[in-house]
Amino acid sequence: MGFLIRVVINAFSIWVVTLIPALGIQVVPFSPGGELQLVISLLVIAAIFAVVNAVVGRVLKVLTFLLYILTLGLFSLVVNGILLWLTAWITGFWSWGLRVDSFWWGVIAALLISVINWVFGLILRPRRDRLSRPRDR
Repeated sequence: MGFLIRVVINAFSIWVVTLIPALGIQVVPFSPGGELQLVISLLVIAAIFAVVNAVVGRVLKVLTFLLYILTLGLFSLVVNGILLWLTAWITGFWSWGLRVDSFWWGVIAALLISVINWVFGLILRPRRDRLSRPRDR
């Protein structure tokens, strides 16, 4: 259930980023290109992005551990941009998918996606202390 919620939040985040035309990030829905196809395309792209983050992201974070330390964590922006670019590359094999015009715009888009995911994570994540203590009335 958690994976599905993350995919939906990722899909929403990617959609929000595509609304900013200056970033050069776009989602090309599969044929015939209606609203339903756009939503399904966003969900599939978000699922691919989640899998890329889970698998390749962990490997990249281990391999670039020293760069994380040297840059005080700022290198994570570049890693997130690489993961978004990799997702665009994977979906580029089909006639539909995510299109990223420039790597550095992809880094900025990945930053925006991370911020949106963080905000929704704060809203949707249950607080443990609220669940464990009985309510005072």
